[in-house]
Amino acid sequence: MKEIIEKAEILIEALPYIKKFRGKEIIVKYGGSLMDDPAITQGVLEGLAFLSFVGIRPILIHGGGSAITANLKKSGIKSQFCEGHRVTDEASLKVVDSTLEGINKGLVHEINHLGARAIGLGHGNEILNVKKKLVGGSDVGFVGEVNSVNTEALKELTRANIIPVIYPIGVGTDSKLYNVNADEAAAKIAISMNVAKIMFITNVPGILKDQKDSKSLVSSAHLNEVEEMIKSEIVSGGMVPKVTGALSALHGGVPKAHIVDGRVKNSILLEIFTDSGIGTEIYI
Repeated sequence: MKEIIEKAEILIEALPYIKKFRGKEIIVKYGGSLMDDPAITQGVLEGLAFLSFVGIRPILIHGGGSAITANLKKSGIKSQFCEGHRVTDEASLKVVDSTLEGINKGLVHEINHLGARAIGLGHGNEILNVKKKLVGGSDVGFVGEVNSVNTEALKELTRANIIPVIYPIGVGTDSKLYNVNADEAAAKIAISMNVAKIMFITNVPGILKDQKDSKSLVSSAHLNEVEEMIKSEIVSGGMVPKVTGALSALHGGVPKAHIVDGRVKNSILLEIFTDSGIGTEIYI
């Protein structure tokens, strides 16, 4: 009986959050090495389906994990990076695009299998309108930055309770395709859609003051504090693009951003529907 009562209490705790976010869009960005683990991916998609079932409107932006690197290697193409951006020539772009499209189809299939409704979106839908991007002053090939987002197409889906599942290949003003950093794409979409919050699913507990101590988790911080953490290199390495994406979204008017550990079961639900949360919340 005690266990049943505790479950009911959890539902009651979630009630004000369901009420607050019902009918509003939430961006979830998922990618990296986590995508190699089917159980983690399943958990993320179950979280998205739950949000949809209770009337919240999730939008998923995903990367390619290590699948892109593996497929490039199979094609005899060496992966190169410049400041976190994949150097993308024409041959690489074809592999990146086909890999992301395949992952996208799998994610959409699984969400639909869970009983929610999802539609995959890529460059054919022209969701991301981009321009060529120079990284550190260098030409890194077919890498783009987002100029604008086709928000009407996305809102048409979310209003119909359909989850848009987006992979970040954009169309340039020159009608060519460009690879877009998924964290940057998520931030731009969040700003353009005026979402209630943006979530970055990662393989760490959140922002840590000490990278070697998981107990040093920063549970909540103002964006100015987090910017100082980047300058002082408390935030470093692979966390920088995610945190930078979060800050970009906040500067663009998104009220809150979350860095969440996808390895924790039901991480999306725990972060959104509980008072304490599990990751790092960044606010304006």
